[in-house]
Amino acid sequence: MLTVEKIGGTSMYQFQNVLKDIIGYPSSERFHYGRVFVVSAYAGVTNMLLEDKKTKAPGIYQHFIKGEDYTTSIDHLLSEALKINESFIDIGLDGNVCRDFLIERIMQTKAYLNSMEDIIASGYVGRDSIFSAARELLASIGEAHSAFNTVNILRNNGILSDLVDLTGFRDSKQLSISERIEKSFRYVNPQEAILVATGYTKGIEGIMREYQRGYSDITFSKIATHLEADEAIIHKEYHLSSADPKVVGVDKAIVVGRTNYDVADQLADIGMEAIHPNASKPLEMAGINLRIKNTFEPDHPGTVISNDYIGPQAKIEIIAGSDKIVVLEIHDSSMVGEIGFDLEIMNKFMSHNISYIMKATNANSISLVIWESDLNDDLVPELEAEYQTVTLQEAAIVCVIGSNIAMPKILARAANALAKNNINIKCVSQSLRQVNMQFVIDRKMYKKAIIALNEDLCLADINQ
Repeated sequence: MLTVEKIGGTSMYQFQNVLKDIIGYPSSERFHYGRVFVVSAYAGVTNMLLEDKKTKAPGIYQHFIKGEDYTTSIDHLLSEALKINESFIDIGLDGNVCRDFLIERIMQTKAYLNSMEDIIASGYVGRDSIFSAARELLASIGEAHSAFNTVNILRNNGILSDLVDLTGFRDSKQLSISERIEKSFRYVNPQEAILVATGYTKGIEGIMREYQRGYSDITFSKIATHLEADEAIIHKEYHLSSADPKVVGVDKAIVVGRTNYDVADQLADIGMEAIHPNASKPLEMAGINLRIKNTFEPDHPGTVISNDYIGPQAKIEIIAGSDKIVVLEIHDSSMVGEIGFDLEIMNKFMSHNISYIMKATNANSISLVIWESDLNDDLVPELEAEYQTVTLQEAAIVCVIGSNIAMPKILARAANALAKNNINIKCVSQSLRQVNMQFVIDRKMYKKAIIALNEDLCLADINQ
């Protein structure tokens, strides 16, 4: 049995739980070899390196590209990372060894950034290529830090463990992401030692450039498919549940248990990723099941995502959504009967590198739901110059998702649950496949809608 397992940043930050409840001590029943762990940076570290994922507060990278003082931010990062190290001394971390590794890696990174600054100042090299390289370099530090610490702790607890450093630090070889993974795993044996791999992989494609903050999922997926794992496992702060526990409460979030990759794709499309969509597809094609587990409930089987699972009974599995979207509506009386009218709209979206989440149409209007963060200052004026009326509204989207929801009354039940709570539906969409019903509502009603739909469509069915 070979499993490839990803540990998220929040779980890594509480590594004492990971050691005791996921990996296990050598004398415990939980412990066994045949496991590869792909580790994320400790919670908050990548935010300090790049920018805050939620608030967009600048990190080292943002200061660097703006020509601001980034060395103070590097010193702050080092101080915070050393505090994280100190928190693990009681479970076996060698403070001196891990301190030396961290200081050496960060000081060398500072030297690289200084050199990049000089190259930019010369004017001979494009700024974008240097900035991209800087982002890749900085992203790699967090995973290098957590992976090195993990191996050190495991070895000091009598566990055979090897570091698989995929960051390519000081490696000038021009390898693709897949080539680096293949090369790095060529001479290690997961049946003889616990393998710990960095969530960041250096490659000529640029893993940050291609996948942004979902890069550790890509590394995890590529390792699992390369090693032909029997199962891929992601350990998270929460179970994959009927609704976000932070919104509805942990006691009202029902563990999904079983679902399929189609449902996982629906979640990814609205930003509620069980796994990055570019990471799930290789697992799906290789026929490798993905298990989502709660780090803090290690004995719970979690949720298994597989290729062909269809719920034996028709039911809603997940209520999800986002309040970070906007609706862009184009109304034009010349739209009626005009073939390919929306093609020009799509071309404009493509030119701005914008993908829509949902589209609803009638005879002379097209409503498109997009991420608020994708909206720029030029798109709306361009559309207004071409079409009769363009309306932009802040909004939220809530979705009713399941592997087997093609049944009478479910759309009516969902709409009724919203209506009972005085939540107006602005747009609605459901494809013929019927795995995802989408409702656009007022942004201020988002949490109320999630709670109402979870109560009426998930909890009510469980309690029947």
